[in-house]
Amino acid sequence: MNLRTVLCVSRIHKPCCLSLHFSSSSSKSNAKLSDDSSYSLSTCVASLQGCAHHKNLSKGKELHSYMLTNAFLNSPVSTTSLINMYSKCNRMEDAVLVFNHQAHHCNVFAYNAIISGFVLNGLAEDGFEFYKRMRVLDVRPDKFTFPCVIKACCDIVEVLEVRKIHGLLFKLGLELDVFIGSALVNTYLKFGLIVEAQEVFEKLPVRDVALWNALVNGYAQIGRLDEVLEVFKRMGKEGVVPNRFTVTGVLSVLALMEEFNNGRAIHGFAMKMGYVSGVAVSNALIDMYGKCMHIGDALEIFETINEKDIFSWNSIISVHGQCGDYGVTLRLFDRMLGAGVKPDLVTITAVLPACSNLVALMHGRQIHGYMIVNGLGKDGNHKDTDDVLVNNAIMDMYAKCGSMRDAHSVFCKMRNKDVASWNIMIMGYGMQGHGDEALDVFSRMCEAQIKPDAVTFIGVLSACSHAGLVRHGRELLTRMKSKYGVDPTIEHYACVIDMLGRAGQLEDAYELAKSMPIEANPVVWRTLLAACRLHGNADLADVVVRQVLKLEPEHCGNYVLMSNIYGVSGRYEDVLDIRQAMRQQNVKKAPGCSWIELKNGVRTFITRDMTHPETNLIYVTLNSLTVRMHEYGYVPNL
Repeated sequence: MNLRTVLCVSRIHKPCCLSLHFSSSSSKSNAKLSDDSSYSLSTCVASLQGCAHHKNLSKGKELHSYMLTNAFLNSPVSTTSLINMYSKCNRMEDAVLVFNHQAHHCNVFAYNAIISGFVLNGLAEDGFEFYKRMRVLDVRPDKFTFPCVIKACCDIVEVLEVRKIHGLLFKLGLELDVFIGSALVNTYLKFGLIVEAQEVFEKLPVRDVALWNALVNGYAQIGRLDEVLEVFKRMGKEGVVPNRFTVTGVLSVLALMEEFNNGRAIHGFAMKMGYVSGVAVSNALIDMYGKCMHIGDALEIFETINEKDIFSWNSIISVHGQCGDYGVTLRLFDRMLGAGVKPDLVTITAVLPACSNLVALMHGRQIHGYMIVNGLGKDGNHKDTDDVLVNNAIMDMYAKCGSMRDAHSVFCKMRNKDVASWNIMIMGYGMQGHGDEALDVFSRMCEAQIKPDAVTFIGVLSACSHAGLVRHGRELLTRMKSKYGVDPTIEHYACVIDMLGRAGQLEDAYELAKSMPIEANPVVWRTLLAACRLHGNADLADVVVRQVLKLEPEHCGNYVLMSNIYGVSGRYEDVLDIRQAMRQQNVKKAPGCSWIELKNGVRTFITRDMTHPETNLIYVTLNSLTVRMHEYGYVPNL
């Protein structure tokens, strides 16, 4: 039943509906409790508090039925205790039934319980409705009412109501209460009202560490990162000792700022205070070191945590994924499963990109299957945006692994699609050379009134390039601004130059590189240089390489391309000159790297690597393959 329906129906039906609702559900257990005459009202209230703490709904219902039978409900204390129990057990419908049945003697404590219950369960709008009802009935709020009401206003973005409440606080003499002050500071900062937040903070006579934490977290949430560090320093000057929550808040900011030195200093402070033993602080340290690219430190912290929670695993997995260490990412995921920790959507969205970048289709399918079997994203506890992000990650994995059929299947089943969903499909078809399919998705995207962005056109132009759809590509470039309102960037011009180069229209590609409104960067010239190699045009390559070497004289790819072009053209003296120039510039070719996906993981191979446990067998096999390649006439490039 919809909660608003319960609110209305419970006002209309006779009070006996409450007794029918609860007594029928637990008559057997009630009989068991009735045999014990030692259950007084105070005993029931104390037991209800225990049920609320442990979220023991069945026991709570037994107590409710017993209290109903023994006429213990005609008391504000029993009403408040029942509302609190049902709220903590996520049963707001039952909490509302209790409240409305006893509304004739509900005092401020009952109102506080029902309002906090709504806010706790993410129903801020309903909680605020009860606050308004409380004011209409002239029930005077107390200092415990306002923190919840202010939080409700924050959640439903009612800044005007917050100002009204702030004014009421002066009338009631509660404006200097530290708990209310913390709620006001946090809410004003979330609304970006920095001056108001600072005024509240400075006027409070007592500023405990919770209030300072509200200031730290508020500044962090609105991106005022420098202010967070200033607040932390000021705490020390005013003799306020930061607690674990302060440390985690500051570390999250330092992670965003990639402030390694300050992060290490906070780490030292946390060790001195004994905070590192807490898993929350350790998780924050993992995130900070990871964002600062100090993966070894992050892993060291992770391994010292005795009881790793889901956040610990997600942090270390995400850190390795962000640093491009995809093989370790998958191995950590396997360790997580082996440790009996159940992955959540955050884990999945961190692991799937590793499968995408390693083209590990088998692993990706296993993860997708795990999601389906375990109902991840299907239990109604996640926002639609979470589902879109996860589905996009799944599609991206399938597309990059070359399985467009699977990507298309996920795409068709999505209830909600954002622009990234369409872009992934366009990019995927383009990478596979299916230009017509990519253009068809683009057309359907426009028909669905999804506005294309710059990434969309990179995908469409790349698709035209891979499929040889030169006319379509040229038309799209000219219509990007006039029809779709998207300004072409250097990436879009690079796609068109690549398209022209692949089609053999090298002179047109060169003219576009010279005449486009944005100065060509090394990527553009290198793209054209690769096209010269593809079509064996050494003369144009001589012109293009001078442009790219002006911009990037130490990039090994430029020399490798030219060496290969000269080699194919038979200009072997020029090949020697290129190699000599590389030695003079101290340019070294990056070692090659390849990998293969097997049942028990992803195996990586690096040129001249001698650390692999099966090195001897690998090189014997490699030499055998090299001999066979030479027999078929293969001559290696540089």
